[in-house]
Amino acid sequence: MSRDPRTLIRIARESGQEHSAEPLDLGVRVRELRKERDWTLEQAAKQAGLARSTLSKIENGQMSPTYEALKKLAVGLGISVPQLFTPPKREQVSGRMVHVKDGEGLRQVTTTYEHELLAETLTRKKMLPYRARVRARSMDEFDGWVRHDGEEFLYVLTGVVTLYTEFYEPIEMRRGDSAYYDASMGHNVVSVSAEDATILWVTSLG
Repeated sequence: MSRDPRTLIRIARESGQEHSAEPLDLGVRVRELRKERDWTLEQAAKQAGLARSTLSKIENGQMSPTYEALKKLAVGLGISVPQLFTPPKREQVSGRMVHVKDGEGLRQVTTTYEHELLAETLTRKKMLPYRARVRARSMDEFDGWVRHDGEEFLYVLTGVVTLYTEFYEPIEMRRGDSAYYDASMGHNVVSVSAEDATILWVTSLG
């Protein structure tokens, strides 16, 4: 049994699945955009060339603006009309973080690798970092090439490995060496040092 990163990627994605987005409330969106600029109703209405009462009704859902009013709103706010209907990215906060102590990652063991998933509890990740002990000593130990979506970064922590890829000559890599490659290209790693080598892998999740 060889490393199947699709299993690791599935675990990472399932730990942070997002719920379907709720329908956008235009009035709430306009109010948020106005408050982002620290504008009063009067200031925003003046910028958009609308009556204060009209803007108030739009924000409170008491009227549906015409396309002309939407254009004026967009110009006044300094955005495009489509951006009025684009939800803000709520995930963009400055404090997302997870700390994983050495040896406390989620372990996944196969005949060729021992994986330790890092930052496994952090949801909505864009990349999957994991440390691996390379047990394989020959390509014969793998059931063909490993291939999956995304891109991958490999960094050698200890020992010596050989990186085999589908379209390139094998590369011997030592501590501190790294490689970045298209993960849809077949690839495998074997240890060529006396001890099992350890590597850091970072795989994109989309």
